[in-house]
Amino acid sequence: MSAPKKAPKNKKGPLKGTGGHGRKALEGKGPTPKAEDRVYHKAHRDKMLRERSDAKRPQGNRRPSGRNKRAEEYVSGRNSVLEALSAGIPAKALHLAVRVEMDDRVRDILKIAAERGIPLMEQQRPELDRMTDDSVHQGVVLQVPPYDYQDAGEKLSELIGKHKAGHSAAAPLVIALDGITDPRNLGAIIRSASAFGAQAVVIPERRSAGVTATAWKTSAGAATRVPVTRATNLTTVLKQAKAQGYYVAGLDGGGDVDLPQFDLATEPLILVVGSEGKGISRLVSENCDQIVSIPIDSAMESLNASMAVGITLYDISLKRRLAE
Repeated sequence: MSAPKKAPKNKKGPLKGTGGHGRKALEGKGPTPKAEDRVYHKAHRDKMLRERSDAKRPQGNRRPSGRNKRAEEYVSGRNSVLEALSAGIPAKALHLAVRVEMDDRVRDILKIAAERGIPLMEQQRPELDRMTDDSVHQGVVLQVPPYDYQDAGEKLSELIGKHKAGHSAAAPLVIALDGITDPRNLGAIIRSASAFGAQAVVIPERRSAGVTATAWKTSAGAATRVPVTRATNLTTVLKQAKAQGYYVAGLDGGGDVDLPQFDLATEPLILVVGSEGKGISRLVSENCDQIVSIPIDSAMESLNASMAVGITLYDISLKRRLAE
């Protein structure tokens, strides 16, 4: 009977007494998480920064991933927050750094926030850094809720319906924006609309500035008085409005009629203004009953959109008063 063979010396295997503990230790723990899902990994921080950056982009500069998804905004810095509160911007919460250094601006911010009943929340500075994408916040951040847009078609129907029923003395006056992408222009137009009796502002759902914190500040609080509505398709809304009894006038440098001779001022009116560079788009201009120009010095090529709207609204307001 031959002796049993010995295992080769170079063959690897479990040592005596291990009992396979190494394998058992790994059982039940599942697959290794991705690098971006491990909180201590750099990839995880990069992922979180990307998500926060996407979430805080202004509505006017991005299209939400879902139809009803709306992003909140944050106003940061002592001067900016004080200006925003003074302008009457709606605020969801005021975030202050723990043991923030007090100065006159912070005292004024706290005073206005208390008067308006805005919730005050203390945060660690890393949390404020996260909320503001590491911008300079000086320990003060104002959380601004998303603007609640009305539907443009519904608002126009409501206004013309009240006028026909005799519930409003003045004919409806609405401003429609075609390609205005600067929120400062939007805010200034809302301010002029409030000053001269316009009842609403219409903006397209795409390729248009939205009511961001910047627009709120520029409007000097007028956005609380003049509703901003959204149209999925501006051309379609204008066609529907004309069928209901509105006249549509476009504001453009090469118009059919100069502003002093504009004769639709007292009618139910939608005034359309385009961007300073491109003007009114072709499809929109085809639905205008008149294209109106503001006479200006030949040395000046064009006026800023918000300035042109202010001048035109003043002329319309004056014509309406004279017709009363």
